[in-house]
Amino acid sequence: MSTAQRLRRRIGRVAMFAILSIVAVVMLYPFYFMTEASFQSYAQYLADSGYSLDSWASLFDVLPVVQQLFNSTLVTLSAVAIILVVSTMAGFAFAKLRYPGRAFILIAIIGGMMIPLQSIIIPEYVNIAQVGLINQFPGAILVYAALGTPFATFLMTTYYRGVPTELIEASLIDGASYFEIFRRVMVPLAKPALVTVAVLQFIQVWDDLLVGLLFLQYPDVRTITVGLATLQSSRIIDVPVLMAGSLVSALPAVIVYVIFQRYLIAGLTMGMSK
Repeated sequence: MSTAQRLRRRIGRVAMFAILSIVAVVMLYPFYFMTEASFQSYAQYLADSGYSLDSWASLFDVLPVVQQLFNSTLVTLSAVAIILVVSTMAGFAFAKLRYPGRAFILIAIIGGMMIPLQSIIIPEYVNIAQVGLINQFPGAILVYAALGTPFATFLMTTYYRGVPTELIEASLIDGASYFEIFRRVMVPLAKPALVTVAVLQFIQVWDDLLVGLLFLQYPDVRTITVGLATLQSSRIIDVPVLMAGSLVSALPAVIVYVIFQRYLIAGLTMGMSK
């Protein structure tokens, strides 16, 4: 390698590092702002000096934080569980089974990903209201599951298509049924894709506000994001308290992403490359 080529490569690395550093600062600054503001009282925030725990104490006084975190956890984990079960079975059926209309059904499911949430939220509300599930956890869980299943099914189908068909044929020769093949062969092989779906859907459902605001309006069933939205309904917004609540709301999704980041990247690259 010539000196000029080494110089160009070094310059490229330095430029890439500088760009990524700028992106990192832009992405991390909101967390810095939330953390700093949450450890100030309202007067200290206005004066931009001093730190205290008053905002954290006020947060637990004005919001049932523990209850709302429990509600968010219940709704999110239940919706993610339904999405995983449905998308895993559907992905296997679309990728490896042969039946009439398979391609058309898959295209219809993928088309569901293109429909904006705002255009179907009112019909969804009417449907859930007709079965009496407004302001109840099952109603919101079903809506979240319905919204997340198309993308999850598409990802699982893409992943399963990369699994050699010879594995299924060999298992059939050995006398295994399709359900046994799915449970004992396909699901263990799809762990990276399952983690990818679980993490993406966890973050999506946990951070969502619109569905929770419409379907979980009563105080005892509100999620943490809906609870924080109520803090902004007053005429004077206590920014430090709101930032403390936002930090509490954001941390679970951030922790889940950090823990499963390696598996998430592996699932996306393996699923799309096969």
